[in-house]
Amino acid sequence: MDENTKQTRRPNLRFNEDEIKLSLKVMEQLEKPLEIMYYLMERDYENPFVMILISADDDDIESTLGSQKRNTDLLFKIDDERNLLALICQETKVDGGYRFAERLVRTLVLNKAETIYCTEIEIRSTKYEIKEIIFKAIESYITAIKEEKMGEIIFRSMY
Repeated sequence: MDENTKQTRRPNLRFNEDEIKLSLKVMEQLEKPLEIMYYLMERDYENPFVMILISADDDDIESTLGSQKRNTDLLFKIDDERNLLALICQETKVDGGYRFAERLVRTLVLNKAETIYCTEIEIRSTKYEIKEIIFKAIESYITAIKEEKMGEIIFRSMY
């Protein structure tokens, strides 16, 4: 691409190549589990759940998170290079999910982890397409990285 083309491109292009590839990994790992969560929500009168994306510069993040989660929480390794994991916490509202995320971040800090990014989405109903939830989650995670919100917990709710 020549220099003139680079200068005339829109500066707000949302995802670069690495971010799109990361989004594909998140979709690959979470689409089917979220389908199951939707089935359970529709069957059990729409119990909310929380999805957390968390990464850290910590070789042992998977076992750290595994030791903190409940047996009803689902843990997925998304990307080895970024040390990105996802947690789906069944029957959890945003406040409980936020406290859990705080505990995870605090534990990672105590374990000397660095470059911690954590985003959380509460899903209260099945009116959103699963892909939309995944895109909102990854967009929130990528934005946290771009805005250098290390150690913060970024959360949103989808009603």
